[in-house]
Amino acid sequence: MDNTVTWFEVATDDPEGAERFYGGLFGWAFSAGEGPIDYRMIGFPGGGQPAGGLFGTKGEFPAHAVFHVQVADVEETCAKSESLGGKVVMKVIDDGAGTDFAYLRDTSGSVFGVFHRR
Repeated sequence: MDNTVTWFEVATDDPEGAERFYGGLFGWAFSAGEGPIDYRMIGFPGGGQPAGGLFGTKGEFPAHAVFHVQVADVEETCAKSESLGGKVVMKVIDDGAGTDFAYLRDTSGSVFGVFHRR
C-alpha cells in the first residue's frame, strides 16, 4: 500500500550482536536476505512474513533504526522531498533484486527510507 510505513530497518556494524539483542528482547527471528549486501530479514512471533531487516553495515554506514515508506515512484518521491526542503542521502534505482529505494533526510535532520518493489 503506497504512502504507508511497511518496513523497518536496524543497521549496525555488529549484526550478530544485534540478532542476540533483539532476538532475546522481542523473540525476533532472522534469515539471510538476497542481494549484494548483508541484509537479514526480521520476523516476529505471530507475524506471517518478514516485517523488517537487519543491515550489516561493516562500518560503512551509520548505525540506525529507521522506518521505510512504500511509494509508487522512488525518483518522484526523492524530487518531491527535495522540493519540500528534504535531502536525498542515498538513492538506488534497481538493486538487482527488483527494488528501488532511497534514504532521505527530512527538514529536521531525521533519516527515513522510501522504496518501491517492482
